[in-house]
Amino acid sequence: MDAFVARMGIISEAQKTLDVQYYIWRLDMTGHLLYDKLLKAADRGVRVRLLLDDLDTAGKDLALHLLNSHSNIEVRIYNPFAHRGSRAIGFLTELGRVNRRMHNKSLTADNQATIVGGRNIGNEYFGAQSASAFSDLDVLAIGPVVKDVSTAFDTYWNSPWVYPVAAFKTEDTDKTVKVLYTRARNELSEKVKQAQDSPYAQAVAGSNLYNKGEITENDYYWGQGKLLYDAPSKAAGGDINAATHIGPELGRLFKSAKQELIIVSPYFVPGDFFVEFLGDIVKQGTRVRVLTNSLAANDVGVVHAGYSRYRLALLKRGVELYEYKPNLKKESDKSKAGSYFSGSSKASLHAKTFAIDRQWLFVGSFNFDPRSVVLNTEMGVIFESPELVADLANRFDAQIQDYAYKLERVIIQEDESDSEFEEEELRWHSIEDGKKVVYDSEPKTSLWRRFVVGLLSMFVIESFL
Repeated sequence: MDAFVARMGIISEAQKTLDVQYYIWRLDMTGHLLYDKLLKAADRGVRVRLLLDDLDTAGKDLALHLLNSHSNIEVRIYNPFAHRGSRAIGFLTELGRVNRRMHNKSLTADNQATIVGGRNIGNEYFGAQSASAFSDLDVLAIGPVVKDVSTAFDTYWNSPWVYPVAAFKTEDTDKTVKVLYTRARNELSEKVKQAQDSPYAQAVAGSNLYNKGEITENDYYWGQGKLLYDAPSKAAGGDINAATHIGPELGRLFKSAKQELIIVSPYFVPGDFFVEFLGDIVKQGTRVRVLTNSLAANDVGVVHAGYSRYRLALLKRGVELYEYKPNLKKESDKSKAGSYFSGSSKASLHAKTFAIDRQWLFVGSFNFDPRSVVLNTEMGVIFESPELVADLANRFDAQIQDYAYKLERVIIQEDESDSEFEEEELRWHSIEDGKKVVYDSEPKTSLWRRFVVGLLSMFVIESFL
């Protein structure tokens, strides 16, 4: 909830410029509220540049043209689909190109402050959807790293992979926008009024950041920050290299871990290479822990199918595996660092981060899966801030047994005289109502869902995950 308040605040305080880059922007309550804030910023003279990936814009062209018609707002889209009416046609005719998306997420005001992390814009990302919610992590940063984020934004904004939304006007677009603009602003204002009377607005009014009213120096963790981002030309394909991909730098950082590596990733599909890579890190004496979604918590079943085939191999190599529980109790979090965990009637992990030796912390959009490594563009900041990393790591230690299942590899040997009959199985260890519980199949899931995911695991094309 504080993440939503922070975005509303940073937009409200902007005086000169707002650079906004997102993979998904829902046209729901929080999406409308933030669009309203952008329009009001533009009304007072702030230059707004909005850069969106085109995958999520299906059916939203008119809304984007309406925004773009404001004299202080320009909208551009990354790697657009040629056919504006249906994404399916694009996937059928240009799969190699349109399968590569811009997954970056940043909001920067006046080159002075920026928010980066894993959240898209939508109710489920800000705790405004009672049925389900994503547990996520992002950071508000000031200082030199903000200029680096601005430079990265400019690199994308001016890339040949990015097109002005105006390039996709039809003959009637200008006329339609002229007729509908005032009505659309009025309808948006009405949606804002309705939102202000909602239970979510009442919850926001009770949030820590809202009641504090401002962020002071004492609210920040201080340290060094370095931005990592893929080149926009990553969408062209080609070999993985340090000039266009952040993967090699992340690998170098992992290798530097001496005592501890904590990886948090909602969609974790390591592949054979990364399984061996993490195993080698364990061999050098480093404790490696991975937190990802359980099947019950995962909102993308096919990704779980890709991940599940590597669990036994990871455990065999000494990697500690934890899977996020789907139903979490709600708790108030008053820590500056926040937490990897949050509550909802149906929770799903969405944070993308890793911590090294309680010294370095990465927060960004990068999932540890083939899509983030090869297909999508990603970004994130690596912070050197022992206080920040220690706070988050300590909360991870304190809360992990309540919020996640700990996986165990069990050897089943039917005939002790013949090791060829040896079999491996998984166990999920949990603390529930203060008692230890052990599951021998995917917890909190139906037989049908386990069957479907098991079937998918045999046929899924891993490079597309």
